[in-house]
Amino acid sequence: MAERDDLTEQLLGLAERLYGLPLAEFTPARDALVKQHKGTDLAPRLKALRKPSTAAWVVDLLVRHETEQVEQVLQVGSALREAQASMSAEELRALTKQRRQLTAAVTTTARGLARRHGLKVTQAVADQVEATLTAAMVDADCGQAVRSGLLVTALASTGVDAVDVAAAVALPDALGFEAAPAPSEPPAERPVLSVVPDPDADAKARRAAEEALAEAEGEVEDAEAAWEEAQGEVEQLEARALELQAEIDELKRRLADLENDADDVDDALEEAEEVRDEAQAVRDEARAARDDAAAALERLTR
Repeated sequence: MAERDDLTEQLLGLAERLYGLPLAEFTPARDALVKQHKGTDLAPRLKALRKPSTAAWVVDLLVRHETEQVEQVLQVGSALREAQASMSAEELRALTKQRRQLTAAVTTTARGLARRHGLKVTQAVADQVEATLTAAMVDADCGQAVRSGLLVTALASTGVDAVDVAAAVALPDALGFEAAPAPSEPPAERPVLSVVPDPDADAKARRAAEEALAEAEGEVEDAEAAWEEAQGEVEQLEARALELQAEIDELKRRLADLENDADDVDDALEEAEEVRDEAQAVRDEARAARDDAAAALERLTR
C-alpha cells in the first residue's frame, strides 16, 4: 500500500472522529469542520464525506465498540477462504452454517449496541448489517472496508463477483485504515455512604428498574426477531425438503415404469428377432429354389 501524505492522514483522522459520532450529529459536525477548514485543501475533501446509511453506521459503531468481535469475524473469514480449496462439499456446508451462526450472533450484538446508543434497528437494517458481516468474511476487500470503520453503505458479496468496495467507504484511502476502538466508559463512581436518607431514592430506584426492564425487553425483542428469522428459514428448508422428496419419489416411480417398459421391449425384440430369422431362412430357401428352376429352364432352351 502506498504511503499516505500528511493531508490524507489528517483527513482520515477527522473522518474517523466524524464516523464515530451519533448518526444525527454527522452532517452538522461535518459542515462545522468544512467551515473550520475553509480555504484549505481539506475543506472540499471534508465536504465530500457522505453521511453513512443506517446499516453502515451500525457496522461502524460495532467496529469501534466491539472491536474484538469484529476481529474474530475477519479472522474466521480469512481462515475459511484459505481452507475452501481443500474442503469437501460436506465440510463447506458445515462451515457455511457456522459462518451464518457467527454473523447472526454478532448482528444481535450490533442491534443491542445501537439501541444503547439511541437507535432502534429494524429487521431490514439488521439484514443489511448481517449481509455486510458476511461479505467481510467471504471477501478480503470487504473485510478491509468494514475494519476501516468508515463504511458509508452496506455491503453484499458471495465471494465470487468483485465488489466495488472503494465506493462503499468514505474515501478510497480508508482501505487499509483501521478505526481505533472507542475508549471504554469509565466505571461509575462508588456512591458515598451517608446516614442522610435520599428523599428521591425510591423514585431513582424505580427509574433504574424501569430502564433495566426496558433494556431487557429490548434484548428479548431482538432475540425473538432472531428466532423468528431462524425459524422461518427452517420452515422454508423443511418445505423445500418435502418438495424434493416428492420429486425423488415421482422420479423413482417413473424409473420403475421405464424399467418395466424396457423389459417388455426387450422381450418383444427377442421374439421379433426370432420371427425375422425364421423368415430369412424361408426367404433364402425360396431364392435357392428359384435359382435352381431358372438354371433348369435355361438348360432346356439351349
